Amino acid sequence: MKAIFLLAAGSLAFAGPALAMHPGPLVEADWLEGQLGSDDLVVLDVRSGIDDGGDRDAFEAARIPGSRYSNYTDAGWREDRDGVAGLMPEVDDLEALIGGLGIDNDDTVVVVSAGTGPTDFGSAARVYWTFKALGHDEVTVLNGGFAGWQRQGFEVASGPVEAPEAARFEGELREALLATTEEVEAAREAGEQLVDARPPAFFNGETQSPAARVPGTIPGSVNLPHDSHLVERDGAYYLDAEALSAHIDELGLDREAPTVAFCNTGHWAASGWFQLSEIGGLEAATMYDGSMAAWTRDDARPVQLADRGTVSVGELVE
Repeated sequence: MKAIFLLAAGSLAFAGPALAMHPGPLVEADWLEGQLGSDDLVVLDVRSGIDDGGDRDAFEAARIPGSRYSNYTDAGWREDRDGVAGLMPEVDDLEALIGGLGIDNDDTVVVVSAGTGPTDFGSAARVYWTFKALGHDEVTVLNGGFAGWQRQGFEVASGPVEAPEAARFEGELREALLATTEEVEAAREAGEQLVDARPPAFFNGETQSPAARVPGTIPGSVNLPHDSHLVERDGAYYLDAEALSAHIDELGLDREAPTVAFCNTGHWAASGWFQLSEIGGLEAATMYDGSMAAWTRDDARPVQLADRGTVSVGELVE
């Protein structure tokens, strides 16, 4: 096992050549170890309480050397708006958030979740999607998260961390990655691919999220649960790309056809979109940010339940 060093904040300075790394969407810990020290590399730790992933105290107790911290649930990566939870904030708010982390448009960002569970993986996927939606392609996710890094014996730093010097980050919204309710309605009517990333109990209508007014799914959708191919190894969760690809084939999804991923509030959906688009090779995948929380706002919209078929939201509310 590699030696583990406990380092006070600011005691480790990296120097390396400036380069555009162009990593794939998912990288392993040994790749990241080889890149530490490169100019324009930012390791962004987004651990939160999801799946007991931790907080700033946990980050300061143990982290990837040189990494920066932004709590996924608390820092402003998502917001509640018009009665719908978990939506993407305005571009200028995200520019301020990202720039405040010392990230500019030339940086390659490695997003690191806790690695402690399948829902936690969605934190990294959602932040990754946010960068992509803002037009920033130099972004990747660390497979296994921090737990995987630590379990594999790579170097760990500790101690208080000073805030990074703010940078200028400019985003340009890629609307193709962000499906509106109206676009999802049109996609359903056109028979396009809709993929529900929630666990089967939600898809079948047996369980209901408090964010949605009623149970059920969007009629015509298929179920690819976000957690189906996140496997635990030695206490860390990794995405199994080979099994995912096989599942996509089993569902008969066309990799070239327009596809919308959704869930309850756009968190599991981000994981679903990441798995479909970035790993599974679906070329025209988008994410329904509002998901079932937004879909069920209108009494006239249809939902499908395994035991009742298709009914309107209003029928279930009554």
